[in-house]
Amino acid sequence: MTPLARLSYIFGTCWAGPSCATTTSSATISCMSSPVKLYVYDLSNGMARQLSLQLTGRQLDGIWHTSVVVFGKEIFYGQGINITQPGRSHYGSPFRIVDMGETAIDEETFDDYLFAMREHYTADKYHLLDFNCNSFTNDCMGFLTGGSLPSYITSMPSDFLSTPFGMALRPSIDAMFTGRPANGVPARPAAPSTASASPDPALAARLLQSVAAQAQATTGSPSLGTQPVPGPTPASVPTPPSRTTPAPDAPLAAPMHITTNPASFNSLLRSHRAVVAFFTSATCGPCRMIEPVFEDLAKSKSRPDGGVAFAKIDLSVGMGAAVASAYQVRATPTFIFFLDGSKTYELKGVNAPELRTQLDLLIYEAFPPHAHTSLSLPAVEAISLDPILFTQVPNLDAMFAKLAGFIDGVPSWTGTVTQAHVKETLSKTVLPFLKASTTTPPTPQPKSMSFNHWPALTSSLAENLGPSELFPLVDIWRIALLDARFAAWTATKSVSEGPLQRLMDKALHAGDVVPRNYVLTVLRMLANAFSNRVLAREVILFARGSVTRLLVDALLHADATVRTAAASLGFNMAAYLQRLRVDKIKARDDGTSPEESEEWEMEIVVAVLGAIEQEMNSEETGECDSFARVVY
Repeated sequence: MTPLARLSYIFGTCWAGPSCATTTSSATISCMSSPVKLYVYDLSNGMARQLSLQLTGRQLDGIWHTSVVVFGKEIFYGQGINITQPGRSHYGSPFRIVDMGETAIDEETFDDYLFAMREHYTADKYHLLDFNCNSFTNDCMGFLTGGSLPSYITSMPSDFLSTPFGMALRPSIDAMFTGRPANGVPARPAAPSTASASPDPALAARLLQSVAAQAQATTGSPSLGTQPVPGPTPASVPTPPSRTTPAPDAPLAAPMHITTNPASFNSLLRSHRAVVAFFTSATCGPCRMIEPVFEDLAKSKSRPDGGVAFAKIDLSVGMGAAVASAYQVRATPTFIFFLDGSKTYELKGVNAPELRTQLDLLIYEAFPPHAHTSLSLPAVEAISLDPILFTQVPNLDAMFAKLAGFIDGVPSWTGTVTQAHVKETLSKTVLPFLKASTTTPPTPQPKSMSFNHWPALTSSLAENLGPSELFPLVDIWRIALLDARFAAWTATKSVSEGPLQRLMDKALHAGDVVPRNYVLTVLRMLANAFSNRVLAREVILFARGSVTRLLVDALLHADATVRTAAASLGFNMAAYLQRLRVDKIKARDDGTSPEESEEWEMEIVVAVLGAIEQEMNSEETGECDSFARVVY
């Protein structure tokens, strides 16, 4: 039996043509079961667990590399497909070993499958995020067991890219893996332009380079027993140059599921509500014309966590032809649309407008918009959802002099940070930073600038000063949060236990004696926290109770300026949640949004309506518009 026929046997199909006498009943392939294991490695060696929250504002427990272990061999993808003894690769000992069940496929058939896949999983096609070891392992698991990798592994790229830091770093990652030499070794990335997304770009660049090098490190050491899956000779299997050496501008960045066997494809259909499958082939010219359109759609319309998925099936790779045969695909390019695992539409040929139309219809059926989206509400739609920010900058020297006077007036200073050190840090670090960030245009800051001294500084001042003396410090935070790097850094800190919460507590626990200036400045500081979407999410997720108490009391405050600041903060919270609702409707939600609470929303609305009534009954009716925007 030929290798192709043996592979086809697994799916009850004969590929050798009419003259082939091989049938299921006469086959002699062994059906004994063999255990299948998943080896999971952390390419960051623990750094992701320690630093991800600081760098991205999101906890990532590892940068996962996986391999499949079956028939006494460990198989993985990096510099092509490689085979070694279990646990003897350059990755060291696995972080975790997962039992994936058993396979009835024999070793010879699996070897034939790997041989057929060697052209698809080449070194030059490797991409750290989109086409990596996990893509290969998932294919193998689908072929061997019909299963797939755990979601915490497959969702890791989406988790990373959903952060502002991930989005900013994406071009640098793509540049590493685009236009490489034939050996597939990625180039060292230039320092990524992530000043607005990461508080420590230099550390981020070092971590990225380390992970990339580990992911594609040379694995041919004889001591490890590692060997690549042999490739074909030029005479036996010709390889089109366009399939092994992508152009420098080849779109490697699309979040696409590369499917090479029916089991993997069926697993994809089961795990996603809507799926679009693109059937292509190596020699199809029209396929190359429409492929960029499909990849752009995949990049813009994909939805993680069981939403919308895009699959690419090459009929000349692995068992791709078996997938095509199951849906009677005989020509390429062909696009098939699936809803809940069932085929809904088929499109043949190059027709980009029709492809976009059918995709929109599929997403509409899978995720119908809320009924309210069909209403004509021009007044509501005209309201900008951009946050209201308090950008005025006072005389910084005078403000710092006032704060220094308050510090000098403390008779008995407590804490590990001395008065002298606090004043020195304020004058030599904090004040120059604020002056540089508030000039027009802003003065460039050192890339290595650290803000790690701010929490201890704030804690020491909050411990020794009362609310009537602390408002200059809160104003310092208000101004600093307008700086993109500082806001991104603040988002990586625990909001519920950090400086923002500490300053809020002073306003909440001071009772009726809380000074008006302090409450006003805290409200404006919190409003400015919404200049960064990650920080806004953290505030709503982890400080919602404190913010709500402060907001409700402030909306009914006797001072009109305090009420206006409270209305601005309330609007920022409402606008942030409204953006999330729109993103969900447009299938752009990343699954990490704060859960909405009807009880919480009702509490805010009641407070806002009470504030509006108070304003209408007062002489200062000019503030009603601010409150009305919150209601909208």
